[in-house]
Amino acid sequence: MRESAAERHDRLLALVRERGTARVSELAERLGVSPVTARRDVELLAGRGLLDRVHGQVSWPERQGAPGAGRPGEGLVLGLLVPSATYYFAEVIRGAHEAAARAGARLVLRVSDYRPEEDRARAEGLLAAGAEGVLVAPGWRGPEDRLAYGDWLAELPVPAVLLERRAEPGSPLDGLDRVASDHAHGVLLALRHLLSLGHATPLLVARRDSPTALAVRAGYAEALGTLGLAEPLPVIDSVPAEADPEGFERAARALHDAVGSGLASAALVHNDVDAIEIARRLAELGVGVPRDLALIAYDDEVAALADTPLTAVAPPKRQVGRHATELLVERLTEGSGEGAGDGPGEGEAQARRHLSLLPWLRVRSSCGAPARALRP
Repeated sequence: MRESAAERHDRLLALVRERGTARVSELAERLGVSPVTARRDVELLAGRGLLDRVHGQVSWPERQGAPGAGRPGEGLVLGLLVPSATYYFAEVIRGAHEAAARAGARLVLRVSDYRPEEDRARAEGLLAAGAEGVLVAPGWRGPEDRLAYGDWLAELPVPAVLLERRAEPGSPLDGLDRVASDHAHGVLLALRHLLSLGHATPLLVARRDSPTALAVRAGYAEALGTLGLAEPLPVIDSVPAEADPEGFERAARALHDAVGSGLASAALVHNDVDAIEIARRLAELGVGVPRDLALIAYDDEVAALADTPLTAVAPPKRQVGRHATELLVERLTEGSGEGAGDGPGEGEAQARRHLSLLPWLRVRSSCGAPARALRP
C-alpha cells in the first residue's frame, strides 16, 4: 500500500528528532522520495512549527525538547475516527496530527462518511491496528443517531475522548472526556456584531443534518433570549443546492421575501457553502450582499472565497483536534490516576474534563464593515 503523506511526515519528524539536525537531501534519500518532495514536506512541517529550517538544513526545535529526550506520548498509537476527512474535519485532523507528532505518538485515521451504524466497527478496526486510546467524532446527524449509536463508546476498553460532540446529560457518554466548540457562543458573536451595525434582529438560515447545525439552531434561540430579542421569523430551513434544488430555492426565496418586505436586513447562514450559494441566488433575484442584506456564514471553511468575501464565525477546529489529542496522551501516560501523587488525593482517579473552546468572528466585506477578527 502506498505510504500516505501523514505517514511520511511522521517518519521525517522521527529522523530529524533522532539526529537533531539533517540536510534536506539526506532526508530525501532516507525517506526514498525526491528532493522536491522532501523540501515541500520540510516547508510544510516548518510552517506548522514542528521543525526549524535554516540554509538547506532542518533541526529539531529547542522548544520541543532536546533530541533523544523522551516525550510524554513517545511510541503511543492513537486512533482517530471522524465522519469526514474534508470539510470542517480536515482542520480537526490537522490539529490532532500535529499534537500527536509533538508527543511522539502515531495517529491512525478512520472515516465513517456519516454512517453512525458503522462507527463501532471502525473504532474496533482502530483497536486492531494497535490504538491504545481513541479520539471519536461519531457520524451522528441528529439526536436519534446519538441515542441509537452512542452507548458503545462508553464501553471501549481504552481511554476515549469525544470530539465536537455533546452527550445527553446523565448518559454513559457524559462521563467521557470531550473537547468541543461552543457553537452557542459563536452564534451570539454573530448576532451581536450584526446588531452593533444597526440591523434589526437577524434571521437564521440553517440545516438540520449535523450536530453542528442543530447546535447553531439551539444557540440562535439561546442568543435571542440573552439579547432580549423576539424571533422575527421561524428559522429558514436550508438544504444543499445540489442535493435538493427545490428545497434550496424555497430557502433563498424565503430570505428574499423577508428582505423585500422589510422584515430582515441581516442573516446568519449555516454553512459556508449554503451561504455562498444563497448570496449568488439572491443577487440573481435583485438582492445584493451587503447592499441589501448583511450576511454572516457559519464554519469559515470557504467563506473568504465568495464573490463578496463573507464574514464568518470560525469554530476553533484545529485547536479542538490539538487539545483533544493532548488530553488523550495525558490520560494514557498518567493511566487512571490511581495512586498518583499529584492527583486530587491518594488513590483518587483524575477528574474527567469537558472542554469548550470559543469560536471567533472573522469580519469581511459581507457586512459592510472593515475587515478584522473579533476574538472572544
